[in-house]
Amino acid sequence: MRVALTGGTGYTGGRLLARLVARGDRVSALARSGASRPRVDGVEWVEGDLADAGALARLVEGADAVLHVAAVYRTAGHPDAYYRDVNVGGTERLLEAAARGGVRRLVHTSTVGVHGHVEHPPADESAPMAPGDIYQETKAEGERLALELGRKRGIEVAVIRPGAIYGPGERRLLKLFRAIARGRYAIVGDGRAFYHPVFIDDLLDGYLLLLERPEAAGEAFIVAGPRYVSQRELAGLIARHTGGRVLPFRIPAWPLQALGTLVEAVCVPLGIEPPLHRRRVDFWVKSRAFSIEKARRLLGYAPKVDLDAGIGVTAASYREAGWL
Repeated sequence: MRVALTGGTGYTGGRLLARLVARGDRVSALARSGASRPRVDGVEWVEGDLADAGALARLVEGADAVLHVAAVYRTAGHPDAYYRDVNVGGTERLLEAAARGGVRRLVHTSTVGVHGHVEHPPADESAPMAPGDIYQETKAEGERLALELGRKRGIEVAVIRPGAIYGPGERRLLKLFRAIARGRYAIVGDGRAFYHPVFIDDLLDGYLLLLERPEAAGEAFIVAGPRYVSQRELAGLIARHTGGRVLPFRIPAWPLQALGTLVEAVCVPLGIEPPLHRRRVDFWVKSRAFSIEKARRLLGYAPKVDLDAGIGVTAASYREAGWL
C-alpha cells in the first residue's frame, strides 16, 4: 500500500511510520523544515506543514490512503485561532488534497478528550461530545469536518479516538513517574477519577485496522487499553514498578484549580509555559473511562498489553534512558 502520513516526526506518528515501513508499505511523510525526523529507511519526506497546499498535494500524490496524526497539542502561548487553523483548517486542506489526488481512505486522529468528563462510565462513541478546552474543541470540530467532507468528496474517512497514550519514549507521564519514583507524589482529590491508557503497540494495531477494514469507513472508534483504572490504582502501579511511593495524604483539588487558573492568566499572555495548568488538575479529577466494544466487534481490535505489564515496560525504558 502507498500511505501518506502527517505527524511522522512525533511520538505516535514516528512509531506508526516504522510499523508501516516494516510491513512493506511505501510511505511519504510530512515534516516541517528543521524538524527532527525518525531514522527509518525508505521514507519519502515531504517538507512543509498543514498550511502548505503544495506540500500536501505532493504528500498524497499516488497514495492509496492517508493517516492524519499531526495536530497542535496543548501548549502555552498559542491563540485559539492557531489551534483552529491547524486542527480544523489543516484537516480540511488535507482532505481536499486527498480528494483531488484520488485517495481512497483517510484515517483521522481525534481523541477521547472530545467526550470531556465521563459522569457515568464507561462512555462509548455515542456519548455526547463535551470538550473542556480549545484543544479538545478543535479536535471535535476537526473530527466532524473530516467525516462530513469524506462523505461529500467520496473518501472513506475513519476516525480514531485514542485513549491516553503511553509506552517507552512517551514523555506525557514522565513527570508523574518521576514524582512517584522520588516519593514526592500525593493524590489530588479523592483518587477515584478514572484514567484510560492505551499502550503504543496496541494503538498502532488500532490504526492499521482502521486503515484496512471496510467496516471502519464513515465511523469513529475509541481505541484504548483493555481496562481503565482509578487514579489511586494507577499511582500504586507506578510506585511498584519504580520502587517509589505515594505520600500518605491527599491534596484538595479546588485550591490547585484556582491556582492553575491564576498561573495561566499570568503566564499565557507572556508566552511562558505555565508550571501548573487547569488541565493538569483535570487529570486528577475528571474521569476518562471508555468502552472499546465497538472496535472489538466491528474491527476485531484486541489490545494485548495489560496495564501492569505496560507500566513495567515504560518504567524500565525511562530508567534505561536515565530519566528516572
